[in-house]
Amino acid sequence: MHTSTDILLSLIRDGKPMTLRQQFRLAVWLSLPAIAMQLSSIIMQYIDAAMVGQLGANASASIGLVSTTTWLFSGVCVASTTGFSVQVAHRIGANDWEGARSVLRQAITVTFAFSLLMALIGASISPRLPLWLGGSEEIRHDATLYFMIYSLSLPLFQMGYLSGGMLRCSGNMRVPSVMGILMCVLDVVFNFFLIFPGHDFRIGGAMFHLPGAGLGVTGAAIGTGLAALVASSLMMYHLCTRSMGLRLAGTHGSFRPTSQVLRHALRIGMPMGVEHVVICGAQIMTTVIVAPLGVFSIAANSFAITAESLCYMPGYGIADAATTLVGQSLGAGRRKLARKFAYISVFMGMAVMGVMGAVMYLGAPQIIGLMTSVPEIHSLGVMALRIEAFAEPMFAAAIVAYGVFVGATDTLVPCLMNFFSIWAVRLSLAAILAPTLGLKGIWIAMCVELCFRGAIFLIRLFRGKWLLAVHKS
Repeated sequence: MHTSTDILLSLIRDGKPMTLRQQFRLAVWLSLPAIAMQLSSIIMQYIDAAMVGQLGANASASIGLVSTTTWLFSGVCVASTTGFSVQVAHRIGANDWEGARSVLRQAITVTFAFSLLMALIGASISPRLPLWLGGSEEIRHDATLYFMIYSLSLPLFQMGYLSGGMLRCSGNMRVPSVMGILMCVLDVVFNFFLIFPGHDFRIGGAMFHLPGAGLGVTGAAIGTGLAALVASSLMMYHLCTRSMGLRLAGTHGSFRPTSQVLRHALRIGMPMGVEHVVICGAQIMTTVIVAPLGVFSIAANSFAITAESLCYMPGYGIADAATTLVGQSLGAGRRKLARKFAYISVFMGMAVMGVMGAVMYLGAPQIIGLMTSVPEIHSLGVMALRIEAFAEPMFAAAIVAYGVFVGATDTLVPCLMNFFSIWAVRLSLAAILAPTLGLKGIWIAMCVELCFRGAIFLIRLFRGKWLLAVHKS
C-alpha cells in the first residue's frame, strides 16, 4: 500500500513536475518522523542523565567526563553507514532497486566489521580514558566502566544506525522513528531496574517489593545497551524482510564489498568521519578545559549539552529528510528540484530551532531542574542554556545545510569548514575566556562559533557549488 509520502517521492523518481506546496508537504512529512526519532534519541540521553543525577554529582560527572568520547565513537560509526546510504538514495532516485540492494548487502558486511574494530579500540582505552581527560580520582572508576560497556555495545548501535539510515534514504521515516521511541521506552525500563536498588513500597494496606540491581552508573550503560539490542534487531529485521524495494529476503546477491562501492563510500563517509573526529576532538578538548573547573562545572556542562540537544535534534531530523530529498532528486537528475528542497529544508530548520531556542531560554530552570537538584550544578546549567539559546537559528542553518551537502555527496569542503570554525574560533575563544569567566566563557565561545558556522554554511548553500559534487562520483 502506497502512502502519500511514497506517491510524492515517486514524482521525483519519475521526473514529474511538483508544485511548491507538494515540495513543502513532502519535506514536512519526511521531517516529522525523523524529528521524532532524533528527539527520542536525545530524550534517552536525558533520561540517563536524570536518573544518574539522582545518585549525586560524582555519578553525573563520571558520565559527563566521557560523554564527548562516546559521541566521537558513535559519530564515526554513523559516518561509515552514510557513505553507503547516500549511494542507496541515488540508486533509488534512478529507480535502480537492484543496485540499491547490492549496496545494502555490502554495507552490512563493512559496517559490522568496522563496529567490531571500534568496540575493541574503545574497550582497550577505557581504563586510561578518564585519566587522559583530566577526571578526578573519585569519578574515574565509574567513567571507565560506563565507557567500556558502551564500547562493547557499539555493534548493536551500528546495526541500528545502518538500518535506520537505509530506511530513511528510501523515504521510510516511520519505522526508524517508531523504533527510536521504543528504544527510549525500553531504556527507561531497563535503567529503572538496573540503576537503583530494590525497595519496598506500600499501596493501601499491601506491601510490595520492587526489584532492582543497584548498579548505578554501570546499570545506565547496560540498560542503554539492552535497549539498543532490541530496537536495532527489530529495525534490521524490518529492513531485510519487510521494506518495500530494499528487502533482502527472497533475493540473491553477494555480501562481498566491491571496489567501486567501497571507493564511493569512502569518498562520502571519510570526510564525514574526519569531520566528526574534528568536532568531537574539539568537544573533548573543551572537556579538558572544563575539567579543572571542578565537579560542579563538569556535571553542569554535561547536563547543559544534553538539554540543548532537545533543541537542536529537530534540526538533525530535518537534515535527514534533506539528505533523502536532495539525494533522490540528484539521483533522478533533477538539480533544480534538489536546490528547491535544500532551501525549503534549511529555512524550515532555522524556523523550528529558533522557536526551540526561545523555549529553551524561558524553560532553562525547569529543564535543568529535571536532571539535578544540586544548586551549584543547576545555576551553572541554566546560565549555559540561556547563552546558547541565541545561537540556535544559525546552528540550524549549519546542521540542515550539511544534510543537504551529504545528499549531494559534497562532504569534503564542509568538513574543512567545520574544522576551521570549531578549532580556530570556538577553542581559541574558550581558551581565552575560561580562565576569567569559567564555564560561562566556554559557552559564550560556543555561541559565537555556532553563529559563525551557520553563516559560512549559508554562503556555500546559496553559491550552489555543492550541486556539482554528485557528478564527480
